[in-house]
Amino acid sequence: MMQENADILKPLNPADAFTLAMDDEIRREGMPGSLCGFALVLNTAPDIGLLKARIQEFITKFPLATASLQQHGRRFYWCARNKQRAIFLQHACPPTDSEQAFHQTKLQEILNRQEPRESVSPLEFHLLDGTHRQVFLLRWIHPFCDARGADLILKYLCTDDTSQRHLFNTAEITPLVNQQLAKFSFWQKIRLFFKAKQHIENIDKLQSILPLENCRKAPEKLSYISKRLNTIQTQRIAANVRRHVGLTGTSLYYLGCMMRALQKLQPQQLGDAYCVPYAFNLRKSKALSPVLGNHVGAMFAQAPRELVQNRERLFKHLKQQNIKSIREQLDYAFLPLMWAGSWLSLEKYGKTLRQSYSSGSERSSFWFSDIGQPDLSGHTFMGAEIIDLIHLCQISSPPGLALLSCQFQGRLTLSYNFIEPLLNADWIEELHTLMVQELLAE
Repeated sequence: MMQENADILKPLNPADAFTLAMDDEIRREGMPGSLCGFALVLNTAPDIGLLKARIQEFITKFPLATASLQQHGRRFYWCARNKQRAIFLQHACPPTDSEQAFHQTKLQEILNRQEPRESVSPLEFHLLDGTHRQVFLLRWIHPFCDARGADLILKYLCTDDTSQRHLFNTAEITPLVNQQLAKFSFWQKIRLFFKAKQHIENIDKLQSILPLENCRKAPEKLSYISKRLNTIQTQRIAANVRRHVGLTGTSLYYLGCMMRALQKLQPQQLGDAYCVPYAFNLRKSKALSPVLGNHVGAMFAQAPRELVQNRERLFKHLKQQNIKSIREQLDYAFLPLMWAGSWLSLEKYGKTLRQSYSSGSERSSFWFSDIGQPDLSGHTFMGAEIIDLIHLCQISSPPGLALLSCQFQGRLTLSYNFIEPLLNADWIEELHTLMVQELLAE
């Protein structure tokens, strides 16, 4: 489907194409595609006039925010729309409804809304009303930006100093994936390509353990359960991170604990190992650019079942695996694969990303993203205090499960996103209980 005479604004970069292939996979399952969301829970209503003005300023500075994703030939591009759509929407809580129930239901409704790829807005802002709490949701589609980009959009909206807002994307920036690829010669890219391919073939020798209980059922909707640990628990977990994997291995600690929690919850589940893909950010620390687009590389964490059952051996294995991947440049070896994959059809690329070369089964045991510490200076938003964060993302089925983590105000938040009826809230509650036990274990 293609808009006639569409004005092309920008092509997708290789990492954008990676997320577009997963968007297509999710759509093929009858779900809405790769919709994602950051929700700020506020203690009162923000300054609506200021919020509208800041959003309009953002759209003017970043016109891609109102673009349409269109296919031209074999490639996809962001194109200007013939008719603009409102991207700031307000939702009033009915007086007879529970405020908390309204917020959760509305968030899930927004993330489950079905629209054609060409019609869906790449970015929307929603304000959910309430007497005691309000929720501001930034909803985006993954080919538009990655999680760090969404964090930067929120930071832009929160920045009151006009001169500071001018620092966001001061000039057109070559995608960081392309910049990194340009550092390698042609033959270096070829060697990296085959190194990554060999690594995936080695991973695929072990069949991945999947969490789905009712895998014969068709996916119907995304649901989420968000849990926030207290300060004392978060400090204990930080001490465990230092002890087991070192300060730079926080994501590995969360991954390992999730593997162990799943193994305890479903010890008889078929498979040989837990395998988890995760992204790493190519931006420099604290950089305000680039905002839009995906600027990430990909890596895998894999652990055989017998290692998962031994806590000390598991964390030692994950740490050594990560060190080896970096030493052998496997973190960058996947970039040539992403570039090559961007030339495949979405269907073929999606299958390549998801399916094991050896068995044809799903490669990912669950999805994972560690957002880190969102850059929301002052912990306020347009005059309202931010009291909690919720992270949301659509998922392919299988695995039908994603763990999204972040730290805010010194407290760890775990957002479990899952697909019903393949998984349900009771199952997630059991998983979370085990997860907390693992995170806090000495």
